[in-house]
Order: sequence, then structure tokens, then C-alpha cells
Amino acid sequence: MSWQDPAPFLRGTAWFDHGRPVRADPAALARLPWDTAERAALPIGVRVEFTASPGTRAVEVRYRASVPDEAGALRELAHCFALWQGNRCVHETVTEPAEEATVTLSLPSATGPFTIHPPEGQAPVILGLRPLGGAIEPVPPRPRWVVHGDSITEGWWSTRPAHAWPAVAGRALGVDAVNLGYAGSARGELPVAEQLAVLPADLLTLAFGTNCWSGIPFSAPLLYETVRAFIALVRRGHPDTPLLLLSPVLRPDAEDTPNALGATLSELRVAMEEAVRDLIAAGDARLSLVPGRGLLGPEHLVDGLHPDDAGHARIAAAVAGAVAEAVAGAVAEPGRGGDAPA
Repeated sequence: MSWQDPAPFLRGTAWFDHGRPVRADPAALARLPWDTAERAALPIGVRVEFTASPGTRAVEVRYRASVPDEAGALRELAHCFALWQGNRCVHETVTEPAEEATVTLSLPSATGPFTIHPPEGQAPVILGLRPLGGAIEPVPPRPRWVVHGDSITEGWWSTRPAHAWPAVAGRALGVDAVNLGYAGSARGELPVAEQLAVLPADLLTLAFGTNCWSGIPFSAPLLYETVRAFIALVRRGHPDTPLLLLSPVLRPDAEDTPNALGATLSELRVAMEEAVRDLIAAGDARLSLVPGRGLLGPEHLVDGLHPDDAGHARIAAAVAGAVAEAVAGAVAEPGRGGDAPA
């Protein structure tokens, strides 16, 4: 059987740049900070989802990935293709990054649906799919959940892409999670809010703030107004979409330490939460809040900032529960937001 176009099988996509999934609008990169644009080139959260006809033994994935330098830090990352069925990882296949290569993933005796989580560190591009012994079809569209945040949202220190909290929560909610986490960034940049406003979404979650303590220092009043402005811009494109804000999780070194403008992370967190509560009180009935401070303990932090897999799972459980409650048990109809812009 000839190679199939992977595009109908891809999930977790936001924008495309010459057929390659990217996480910021290619036509508006000049308006973004350089670190946001750089992280947006990585296909974080992009995956392949399909069902298989009876008798399908395996699926071949043809891909292209950047080859890291022999001495580069990325050389040590596992270049792993993980096959999942529901909430279970069926198996993992470790390959080498290559300018073009093929990996074969054996399927269990089931029709799925299946999810393939490609490695993310070397920015792989899926070039084609080919079933062995049967046929595969894309899964039906599901509601699109767009999540914006920082390195924690991007999944840093989770052992596999499937263990990052947006991926875990997306499986629990049964939605198409689109991960717009930008490591080192996510400081309430208003051009990002404008991009979120035009990106089709059935559900939205914002999870930033820790980089407003250190990356670019904010005062509490400045962050309060930034959150209000950010949400106002998002609401221009999504006036009725359920929108959840997760305030920063525990960061022990920052909780009671003033930044360059004299604000502790505890004070910044309070400012963010007050901004959300004030907007809710002003009439935004589809806006909700998850306070992040109590979700993790120091034992969940690998490096004092980023959670381990157990920490990601705790965030996922809290967010998934809040999202489900916000939509009152009735997730928006698939496709309400339309197709992702090319």
C-alpha cells in the first residue's frame, strides 16, 4: 500500500507552515518575543490518532527529524515513538533522529482508537503513514482544547510527551488538546492573546505567571492589569468559550522572595486570581479559576520548579475536573470552532 498523507491523522495542531505543524501564526511571528517564536517551532503535543481495521498488524511512520550534534544536550534524549490505546501505553519504539527514516509500530489485536506520540525534542515532521495487513482511518474530530502556558505546560521534566499535564488532562476529558506552552516565555504577551483569539477552540485554558516573577519582573498591580487585558483580547474572538485560568503552582525559591520590582510569587499569584475573580464578578460567567498554590508539594518538583510525572498528573486531575465542571458536563460539539487555520 502506498504512503498516506499524515495531515488528516494529526491532532494537537494549531497552525501549519508549509505543511509543518507549528505553534504560532507564521504570518505574525515578528510580533512575538524571540523566545516564544523559537519554542513555537517545536511540535509539542502534536500526535497521530487513528483507528485500524481488523487484521492490521502494524503501522509504519515515515518521518524527518533534526539530527543533534554529537556533543549536544539533545543527543541524550530518547528519540521514542510511543503507541497508546486510551489511557494505556501499549509499547515504545526508540529510534535515531534522521533526515528521513521509517519506524514500524506493532498494533495489538484491537481496532483502537490509537495514538502515536512522536518524540518532540528533535522537531520531527511526520511525512507519511502506511498500515501493514489492513487499513487505518483518522479518528473523528473531537472538541479542541487550547492550552497556553510556560515550560510546565510544555511538559518539561515529564518523562514522555504523553505524561505532560495537558496530554493527561486531554485524555481524561476526551478532547483534542492543543499545547501552546512556551518554555521561558508565557508572560502575558498580548500578541499571544490576539493569536489565541483567532485560533478555533471549544475550550481554553491559561496557565502562566511564574516567568512574570523572574523572566521579566512584574509588580502585582502590573500583572493584575495584564491578566485582565490578556483575557479581554482572548474574549474578542471567544466571547462565550469556557476559559479557565490556572495560577502558578508552587515555586519554593520565589514564594516569599521579592523580584526586581519587589513582588513575591505569592503576591503575583494573588494578583492573577483577583483579576479573574473580578472579571467573573463583572459578568464573565464562562470564566473560571484553579488556584495553583496547593496542587503540588516540594516532593513533586524535580528541580525546584518543574514537576515530575506525578506532579503533572496532579495538575492534570485538577484542571480536568475544573474544565468538566465549567462546561457542566456538556462538552461543546466537535467542530464548533471550525478547522485550524493553515
